[in-house]
Amino acid sequence: MTPIVFLLVSFLVFVSLRIPIAFALGLSSVATVLLLGLPLVSVVNQMQSNINSFALLAVPFFLFLGRLMNDSGITTRLLGLADALVGHVKGGLGHINVVVSMMFASLSGSAAADTASIGGILIPAMKQAGYPAPFSVALTAASSTLGVIIPPSIMMVIYGAFGNVSIAALFLSGILPGLLIGAIQMGYTYAVSRRFSVEDLERKSCTQVRQAFVASAPPLLVPLIILGGITGGIFTATEAAAIAVILGLILASVIYRTVPLRAYPQMLRETVISYSLPLFAVAAAGIMGWLISYLGVARLVAGGIIEFADSPIVIMLLMMSFMLVIGTVLSPITAIIIFMPIIQEITNAAGINQIHMALVVCLSLALGLVTPPYGICLLIAAQIGEVSMPRAFLAILPIVALTILVILTVIFVPGPYLFLARMFVPNVFVGS
Repeated sequence: MTPIVFLLVSFLVFVSLRIPIAFALGLSSVATVLLLGLPLVSVVNQMQSNINSFALLAVPFFLFLGRLMNDSGITTRLLGLADALVGHVKGGLGHINVVVSMMFASLSGSAAADTASIGGILIPAMKQAGYPAPFSVALTAASSTLGVIIPPSIMMVIYGAFGNVSIAALFLSGILPGLLIGAIQMGYTYAVSRRFSVEDLERKSCTQVRQAFVASAPPLLVPLIILGGITGGIFTATEAAAIAVILGLILASVIYRTVPLRAYPQMLRETVISYSLPLFAVAAAGIMGWLISYLGVARLVAGGIIEFADSPIVIMLLMMSFMLVIGTVLSPITAIIIFMPIIQEITNAAGINQIHMALVVCLSLALGLVTPPYGICLLIAAQIGEVSMPRAFLAILPIVALTILVILTVIFVPGPYLFLARMFVPNVFVGS
C-alpha cells in the first residue's frame, strides 16, 4: 500500500469509527509519518508552523466581535432595520431573514454564529406566521452561509493565510456574489410565500424607517471601516479585526450600554474555547496538507487534470465539483488547508488567476455548510426548528441549485465579480 493510499484509508477508517475529524486527521497523518520513517518531531514542527500565522489572529477577533454584536442587542437592531426595509414585501419574515443575515455576515464572518443567533429568533417567528417549518429552517441555514462569503469572511482569511493570497482582494471579490445569492434567496422566498397563507407585515412609515436606520447605523459602519482600511493598505486583516473589536466594545459598553463589564471575562473565555477547536483542526489538517505536498500528490493530480482538460473553464468546473463533494464531509477551513497544495498547483499550471480560483473554491465549500453529513448550519437550524435533517435537506435543495448557478456564472463570466478586486488591488491581476 502506497503512503498516500494508507493516509486516505486510515483517515476514512478513523472517521468511520466516529473519531472527531480533527483527531482523525492527526492520527492518520502521524501513522503515515511513521510509515515513511520520518521523525515524529516533523509532526510537531508542522503543527506549530501551521498555526504560527499572524493572519490567523484575525479569526478569534472576528469570533469575539460576532459574540459581542449578539450579546449587545445589535442583532435585534439589525432585525429592526431589515423589517423596516423589506418586511412589507410578500414573504416579509423570509426577506428579513436574508437581509439580516447579510448584515450580520458583515460583522461576524461566521456562518454558524449567524444560524444560531438569527435562527433562534426568526425560525419560531416564521413558523408562527404560517411558513412551513422545513422552509423556515432551510432559508435560515442557506442565508447564514453568506457569513463566509460577504466580508469579513473567516474562511477567506484562512485561504489568504495558507495560500499566500491577498485577503483584501478575496474580501472584495466576495461582495457581489454574496449580494447576488442573497437577492436570489429573497426571490425564491417571494415565490414560495405566494403558495402559502402567511401573515404579511405592515409597511413601516418613513419615520420608522429613519429611526431603524439611525439605531443600526453605528454597527453598520464597522464593516466599512474594516474593508476600507484593508483595501486602502492602512492596516492588515488582523489589525482590522482588532480595531473592529475595539469599536464593538465602544458600541456595547459606551454607546448602547447593554453589556456590563462583568460579562466580558465569560465572553472572552467562550471565544477562546470556540477558537481552540478549529485551531486544532487547522494544525491537524496542516499535517495532512504537508504530507500531500511532500509525497508529490499535488504535482501528480495537477498534471493529470491538466492533461485531461487543458481548458481553464473545464478545470474550474472540475474543481467546483470536487469541492462540492468534499464540503459534504469536511468543514471549509479543514478542506482549504488540506487541499491548498493541490489547488495552488492546479491554479499555477493552468494559468488561472488566483483570486478567480479562490472565489470558486470558497463559494463551493460554503455549500458544504448546508449539505449533509457535515452541514453544520443546516444541523443547527434543524435543531432550532425541530425538523428532521432529511426534511430540511429536501427543503434546501432548490436554494442549493440556485447557488450552484451563481457559481457557474462566476466561472464563465468572472469579470463583474472580480471588478472591485481589480480596481482596488490591481497587483494581484498582473499578467492575467
